[in-house]
Amino acid sequence: MSTGVGPGEGDSAGPVMDASWRRPAMTAESHRVTSFEIFFDLVFVFAITRVVSFMARSLTAATLVQGLILLLLLWWSWAAYVWLGNRVRTDQGVVRAGMLVVMAALFIAALVMPDAWSRRTGTVDAPLILAAAFIVVRLVYFGLYLTAAAEDSGLRVQLLADAIPQTLSLAPLIAGAVLAGTWQTALWSVAFAIDFGGGWIASRVGGWRVRSPGHFAERHRMVLIIVLGESLISAGAGAGDSVTRTMVLVAAALGFAAVVCLWRLYFEHLAPAAEDMLEHASPARRARIARDAYTMVHFLLIAGVLYLALGAREVLTAVTDSSPSNLGAPLTWPASTALCAGTAVYLAGRAAFTRLTVRQVPPAQLAAAAALLILLPVARYLPALATLTVVSATLIALTAFEGRTVAHEPDDNRENSDTPDPTDAVSTSSSERPGAGWGWKQGLEKGRTRWSAPPSA
Repeated sequence: MSTGVGPGEGDSAGPVMDASWRRPAMTAESHRVTSFEIFFDLVFVFAITRVVSFMARSLTAATLVQGLILLLLLWWSWAAYVWLGNRVRTDQGVVRAGMLVVMAALFIAALVMPDAWSRRTGTVDAPLILAAAFIVVRLVYFGLYLTAAAEDSGLRVQLLADAIPQTLSLAPLIAGAVLAGTWQTALWSVAFAIDFGGGWIASRVGGWRVRSPGHFAERHRMVLIIVLGESLISAGAGAGDSVTRTMVLVAAALGFAAVVCLWRLYFEHLAPAAEDMLEHASPARRARIARDAYTMVHFLLIAGVLYLALGAREVLTAVTDSSPSNLGAPLTWPASTALCAGTAVYLAGRAAFTRLTVRQVPPAQLAAAAALLILLPVARYLPALATLTVVSATLIALTAFEGRTVAHEPDDNRENSDTPDPTDAVSTSSSERPGAGWGWKQGLEKGRTRWSAPPSA
């Protein structure tokens, strides 16, 4: 009997649902994102927007660093459950029950996030609440994943190896929550370093597998598009409840244009090309791409969007609060760093993601990232609106240049795309051919054999 609940959720008979309480239902290679996973992503995005609120409350160099630590801890929580959801159905049985507990923990963490470095502002201790929430997230994750591992001994060994750094990181996490202040910043940084560094080393065991490439790539696309949408809300909050001045509308339009460019730079050509490369890679390489390009590097895209939104929010606040005769005030150092460096981080992350997936990086995006970093010391002396104008203009120029480059791909490349060397696809995998994958337009429209090997058996 069909449930009719949404794409990727398929048919669920009563006995299957009952069995899912004893053993999680494995996903198929064609598995796609379910509505329950989107629900989970919305809670995660709500939490990271609260991090932006935390930084915007008192924007300093310290809060920029503290906000980054919170984003990293949240990203681990989300990414871990993406891997789980790629192996088993998260919308059924014991896995769904466990993930609802995790969602509740993340929601509570999000509520206290703006007070993450405050001591007992009310009847609760926000740092301890956050530490407890992250501990719950990890314990449930390992419990569910060990259950999902079933008879896969390689995966169970991988999980046990991964549990070592994750357990060790709990000590600085709890100690930082107790000590607060500078100690909290330092110890939570150590906790993150153990999490990511130790986890990356533990992944060398080789037990991770990506069952559904389409699902894995889609989860990351969806969370990025949600973050892009929420970034507009966060940036727009800087204008207040009422907008009656032309310059405020100009600043808002510039911020909107910047976000649109971030969307186009990832979604228009890169995202489908990267997914195709993930799908056609060998199992071992597929796991490496998933780990490095998606789990690790994708965080730079998320962080870049959020810091750009924070900087745009500060510009809107500055323009809104300034008198008509005093619109030349520059941004503070933290605000200009969030705006310029945040955008550069996004472009650098996109370059790294491109290199790890389609194996080539256009020089233009590296030049744009460098230009924004050069702008940073200059921005201290420019009016806030002028700084946002330069950032938006840089993104618009980069987007237009790359769009024109793809549109005017040489004819000989198109012919190569239509008539690939049959021996090349067999003897040389797509991940090993230098430059493969940047002819996105023809690759997507006329056939992907130019830069992808046949699916592995």
